[in-house]
Amino acid sequence: MTTMTEADRAERDAAIRAILPLVPAMGWTRRAIAAGLEDAGLPPEDTAFLFPRGAVSAVEAWLDLADRDMAEAAGELSDLRTPDRIRLLIATRLRQAAPHRDAVRQALALLALPWNAGIGLRSAARTTSAMWYAAGDRSADFSWYTRRASLGAVYAATLAFWLRDESDDIGPTLDFLDRRLADLARLGRCRRKAPAARAA
Repeated sequence: MTTMTEADRAERDAAIRAILPLVPAMGWTRRAIAAGLEDAGLPPEDTAFLFPRGAVSAVEAWLDLADRDMAEAAGELSDLRTPDRIRLLIATRLRQAAPHRDAVRQALALLALPWNAGIGLRSAARTTSAMWYAAGDRSADFSWYTRRASLGAVYAATLAFWLRDESDDIGPTLDFLDRRLADLARLGRCRRKAPAARAA
């Protein structure tokens, strides 16, 4: 398999940014990919290398780009508490996705197909890992897995709510997110208290 260089990734990012406005009308399709490459000034033969599995590769590339855009836009977070860092990262991700809500909806539908389940799970895991990394988490023990699993559930629920949120801003979605984060914090406190209660 050919390794993608930084220059290749930059080309792929440019193609994705050109494809996104076409998705509402064309869907995540090879036709949209071909038109996006043309709009980005890239030769059509680049399709096989940049998006070897067609539409699903384009979706996976978009999610990777969105992970990087989110971390860059969030900036320095060291002055915030960890829950506030996570909240800001999710809010940033959703605000960046707002102009492409239909593309998000179509991407989720594509990844929900049984034969794309592995790619969907891998992309979701990469996004939650990107969020934790941007939030400053450098754990290497079992908590690395539990934190990402917990955040994955919170983000998935928040994303589903956001797709139904018809407000002019994302205020209701952030309220929903705050409740999920509060639930997660309560669960964490209960888990920490349980060993102490058993030892008493």
